[in-house]
Amino acid sequence: MALIELEDVRRSFTVRTRAGRLRRVKREVRAVDGLSFTVDAGECVGYIGPNGAGKSTTIKMLTGILVPSSGRLRVAGVDPARERTRLAQRIGVVFGQRTTLWWDLPLRDSYELARRIYRIPDARHRANLDRCVELLDLGALLDTPVRQLSLGQRMRGDLAAALLHDPQVLYLDEPTIGLDVVSKAKVREFLREVNTDRGTTVLLTTHDLTDIEQLCGRVMVIDHGRVVYDGGLGGLHAAGESERTLVVDLAEPRPAIEVPGARVVRVEGPRQWLAFPAQDSAAPLLASVAARYPLVDLSVREPAIEDVIARMYAEAVIG
Repeated sequence: MALIELEDVRRSFTVRTRAGRLRRVKREVRAVDGLSFTVDAGECVGYIGPNGAGKSTTIKMLTGILVPSSGRLRVAGVDPARERTRLAQRIGVVFGQRTTLWWDLPLRDSYELARRIYRIPDARHRANLDRCVELLDLGALLDTPVRQLSLGQRMRGDLAAALLHDPQVLYLDEPTIGLDVVSKAKVREFLREVNTDRGTTVLLTTHDLTDIEQLCGRVMVIDHGRVVYDGGLGGLHAAGESERTLVVDLAEPRPAIEVPGARVVRVEGPRQWLAFPAQDSAAPLLASVAARYPLVDLSVREPAIEDVIARMYAEAVIG
């Protein structure tokens, strides 16, 4: 069953630009240009692309904040723009840079207000809150005003608030932005359980490729308002011919490392950078380098989403 359906959806904006000292001209900008896709119940989908590609505009249309200029859009059988109140009961939304919590109230009071707004039965609210508090480690924070929470604590608080009413669909916009490693791990583990155990459908927009790799079985790439790739992450890397980077710190400076499956792209003293295909496993390469050279340290750097998309267009892999 498809919970999210878009059919030839477009959204245009009128922009005024200066033309001379006194005159301004209007031009139409298409933020979303003919989007068509479906997301089935229980899927966790990464929705990615460069800044200005149309991701946020899509999310705003899916939540009913914006009305499409044309096309058909349904979320859980509801037209978001026409039935926003009905839709609100079926979706949860978390924006990394904005909070839905009440700034000066303790976290506990924010959850009580959410219960009243969504008219959540008491027993269901207690059960959901207890579960979220346990999984997100929020117990010691419930009586702390939201303004005193760190970014990672607030993000975990926002996730709990978005799920108290058991939404069918959860929209996440940069949910791990600015978080430390420990907070990111907690958020990802929680989202994985929400998706797999509770069957919540998740649409995730992020620039952190690790979020996509650890959470999503499917990824859609949008650019200039259109879907340019829809499939698995491995297929995305293959389509874009993207590369990961192995950073090698040797015990002493040496000539460029020579190992099968990788090429040296940079050498600075004892440190060398080796590029290899992103869809390949790093394990054989790590073993080969470790067996042949005296090492101090190794690390693997993932390709940036923007670089993957740039390669896709530069090499005309996708039309």
